[in-house]
Formats: sequence, C-alpha cells, structure tokens
Amino acid sequence: MPTEAVEISALKADSFGRIALMRDERGLFVRRDIAHVPWWLRLPAWWLARREARALQRVQGLAAPQLLRWTGGRLDRSYLDGAAMYQRPPRGDVAYFHRARRLLQQLHRRGLAHNDLAKEANWLVLADGQPAIIDFQLATRGDPRARWMRLLAREDLRHLLKHKRTYCPQALTPVERRMLKRHSWVREAWFATGKPVYRFVTRRLLQWEDNEGQGPKP
Repeated sequence: MPTEAVEISALKADSFGRIALMRDERGLFVRRDIAHVPWWLRLPAWWLARREARALQRVQGLAAPQLLRWTGGRLDRSYLDGAAMYQRPPRGDVAYFHRARRLLQQLHRRGLAHNDLAKEANWLVLADGQPAIIDFQLATRGDPRARWMRLLAREDLRHLLKHKRTYCPQALTPVERRMLKRHSWVREAWFATGKPVYRFVTRRLLQWEDNEGQGPKP
C-alpha cells in the first residue's frame, strides 16, 4: 500500500488556501489545500485551484509544475528545485532570458497565457540555471490564434522583457525596447478598472501585503 504523504514544511497560507511541501514514496511535491478556507471564500478558492489544475494540464513536459492530482479540495503538483528570480537574480545572464522567451512561446503555442508574470516570484531560476514558471491560478486557456490570446501572450512577453531590462539591459534588442514602450489597451484597461478593485480586495478585505510578488512562492 502507498504510504501517506507527510508534510515537510508550510510554504504559504492565505485566504485562498494553504500550500505545503510534501513527501510521499515518490518524492517531494507541493500541495494546495483549500479545506480550511473560510466558507465565504470557499467558492473562489475552489475556482482558482481548478483553474490552475486545468492550466497545468497544458504544460506537461515543460519547465513548469506538473499536475499530479486534483480532487476538488486538494491540488498536488510536482516540486521544482529552484529559487524565485528576485532571490537568485539572473543578472547579466543572456542565456536565461533566451530560454525564458522560448518557454513562453511554448506555453503560448499550447493555448495558455499566464497573466501574472509581472511578479518575479512567478519566475524561477532552477538549480541548473534554467528558467521555469509557476503559479497558474490566473492563466487563460484558449485558441492561440485568437486575437484575445495573442494580446495576452504579448503582455506575458512584455513582462518578461521588463525583467530582462532590470537584470540584463545590455541584451535588449531595438525591437524589444520598442515593445516595452508600447502599452496595449489590455494593460490600460487593467490599470483603470481591475487594478483598483484588486488592491481594495487584497489590501482592505483580505489584509494582504501587495508587493508585486516579492515574497516566497512555491
């Protein structure tokens, strides 16, 4: 009989669930558990976890967490041995950003836009220096040829280029510099409508510290 999973350490706990590093006979994995979420947040917590599970079904074989199981109350995904970008900065590492761009292209070709890559915590630098992407709760699935998906993919790329500008500015190409100067209507609409609501909910109602992801992420 398979042994019961044992918790190694808590990684994060918020209003939408508890995330822990676990171990079973197959090794380490990460579990998101929404069992202890307040009743009034149970539905959005379930919706976000299910959204992540469905997104992870599309990243099989890529440098991203692999879906192990989704029960409706727990989401188990593979563990990635790495650190967040801000913890292990790829300063001057041109190869990292080339690989990160290829990884994004692979995601987009599979009909997946991440939508939350402005946060350095969602970019990992793996033990071997390779890039990886985590946290797919806000990801959008769709036809990669659709105009909406192409717009979202462009925003994903713009966020990557912002990080490249921070850590490897000398490697930005003229085309990339021009792209950074262009702001799409998706970005403008978010800052005009979605961002104020997000800040009100997270800061006032949920008492989160909104620091654009500059904290540990699983």
